[in-house]
Amino acid sequence: MKAVIAAIACIIAVSWIYLLSGAGMPKMDMGGGKVMLMTPPSWSVGYAAVIFAMWTIMMVAMMLPSAAPVILRIASRSHGVSSAALFTAGYLIVWTGFSAVATMAQCAFDSAHVLSDSMAIRSELAAGLIVAAAGLYQLSPVKRNCLRRCCSSKILLGGDRTTSLQWGGPPCPPPLRESMAGTAARPTIKSDSMRQGISYGVSCLGCCWALMCLLFVVGVMNVIWIAAIAVMVLAEKTLPWGMRLARVTAVGLIGWGSVALAIKKH
Repeated sequence: MKAVIAAIACIIAVSWIYLLSGAGMPKMDMGGGKVMLMTPPSWSVGYAAVIFAMWTIMMVAMMLPSAAPVILRIASRSHGVSSAALFTAGYLIVWTGFSAVATMAQCAFDSAHVLSDSMAIRSELAAGLIVAAAGLYQLSPVKRNCLRRCCSSKILLGGDRTTSLQWGGPPCPPPLRESMAGTAARPTIKSDSMRQGISYGVSCLGCCWALMCLLFVVGVMNVIWIAAIAVMVLAEKTLPWGMRLARVTAVGLIGWGSVALAIKKH
């Protein structure tokens, strides 16, 4: 178990170090310890690979901490270390797919000349719409159902039905609960681990993708916002009052977007 904890901690730490060091992006020294990320005049295969790596490692840094309770719970069971590794791989496959989509979106925005040097959308109208839409999504049934499925390791893997019901819906999907419940190893437990990781990743993607889109508003490489969103995701998924926090966040985002749109009209 200590080895698994150490491995997760190292992966998260290396990911954050990579982001804090500039994520392989070309930089210009502005003096006084300040640097500005520089984007090339046109996209190339090499630059697209750098952006894809940036998004992928960013997702690892942001999303692995909130999945750690589930991974550790799997690792604590019989034959759990290998199953936890496969589960983690499946989980990260989903976020790697999201990173590919985000890279293509950034390429499209860049080609349309709507991104600033900080990789934020220039249009205040578009930014306000994105923020307001993210807030509305926080209140949607899809968000609620996805959050219910990935809110905590106890709900996902344990047999606590009442905890799941307090979120306003049925217990979590039987396949993951049943295949991982108990200490007796089943013949298919390892072969199912990656599929379960992918399933869990899809639920988390459905829960958090709108929050990730906020990076196009505040700046894709804005480390402060990256950390803030990561903490928000961690709180929503692990705290008992995570759903209430999602609603509070929704109100804040809708208000922020509405103000931005109102200012733009004037």
